[in-house]
Amino acid sequence: MSHLIARAPGAVRPMVGRGEGVYLIDRSGKRYLDASGGAAVSCLGHSDPAVIAAIKAQLDRVAFAHTGFFTSEPAERLADLLIAHAPAGIDRVCLVSGGSEAMEAALKLARQYMLESGQPGRHRVIARRQSYHGNTLGALATGGNAGRRAPFAPLLVETTHIAPCYAYRGQAEGESDEAYGLRVAGELETEIERLGPKTVMAFVAEPVVGATLGAVPAVPGYFRRIREICDRYGVLLILDEVMCGMGRTGTLFACEQDGIAPDIVTIAKGLGAGYQPVGAMLCTGRIHDAIAAGSGAFQHGHTYMGHPTAAAAALAVLTRLTGDGLVARARLMGERLEASLRAAFVEHPHIGDIRGRGLFRGLELVADRAGRRPFAPERRVHARLKDAAFEAGLICYPMGGTVDGRRGDHVLLAPPFILDDTHIAEITDKLKSALTAAL
Repeated sequence: MSHLIARAPGAVRPMVGRGEGVYLIDRSGKRYLDASGGAAVSCLGHSDPAVIAAIKAQLDRVAFAHTGFFTSEPAERLADLLIAHAPAGIDRVCLVSGGSEAMEAALKLARQYMLESGQPGRHRVIARRQSYHGNTLGALATGGNAGRRAPFAPLLVETTHIAPCYAYRGQAEGESDEAYGLRVAGELETEIERLGPKTVMAFVAEPVVGATLGAVPAVPGYFRRIREICDRYGVLLILDEVMCGMGRTGTLFACEQDGIAPDIVTIAKGLGAGYQPVGAMLCTGRIHDAIAAGSGAFQHGHTYMGHPTAAAAALAVLTRLTGDGLVARARLMGERLEASLRAAFVEHPHIGDIRGRGLFRGLELVADRAGRRPFAPERRVHARLKDAAFEAGLICYPMGGTVDGRRGDHVLLAPPFILDDTHIAEITDKLKSALTAAL
């Protein structure tokens, strides 16, 4: 009997034995192609020698030193490399242990900035429905994932939510991409005016929505309009790139493809590639300088922030991503994966939409493709697909509640950037057989 608290009590999971490239292998020797990178984490696969060597070398020097007393070389070098590749204006880095921590840091920094810049009335956050920003209470309150929020609603701070930029479900017949993007972006301005412009602190969004919607990018022009609205009303733009960042969508920061820069951006998952728990919150020099000239200290911290071993791992990962052409490879292999998925599923009666960027792809499952009607929630199609794929030796990331938090199913694919054409064929073939078994 296991004494661990399982994600799903009663479920029997195999014991992982080892990792080998894009595969995880259980103790019995069965191989599973990790086509979701866990949860869009394992961008370098499971046995990268450069990252493993960096961790071992750091452990030989010092494993941990608290940031209340020391900084460390790997943390400083990691921050320098991140800023060298960050969006315009981003100038400072706070290293934490994961995505939820990064989002909590972003929210607290935004609030402290408003206090220190003489705007104490600004405390409200606006986000989008069908978003996900983490599982700690502040991040969970910000997110628009109805199913995850519901049990903890009494504990959550008030956040308001506007429509996502979800063209497959929201774009009207005959409406151009530009018109649709401006229409849904306009909801932000309407909500700011409704709440009172001097009360709104930040707008939070994922450039490509991950787990809750299944790799949904915004239409062209949407985020440029969002940036204009935030600037007009003095609202901070916080971009959550925990899942879609660090090369996953074909550029190091996903927002590069939208032609904008945020005030605050969060990253994790692919930053450590699974080799160490690590994340980061990055902000503009303007925000940092306001606090430095005011109270002089960011009122936030965790024991393991700036952890030297985690920073050494992330530095090795980021060096691989930026120096070894792996971000460009994610873009190229993403195009090949999309082509394979479209060849296999574009006429499938139960695949309504194939979407995404880079090696971040989603397929929306429907009962009726012509009418875009979702499956009944009680069928739990996403769960059946996950089980069927796993049995076939394919790890993917199906989720339910795609449409409104209750109805709808999709499957998310986020394989390691090191995959090749034979792996793409294996993903497509096994997903096809799993869909047949699940439906």
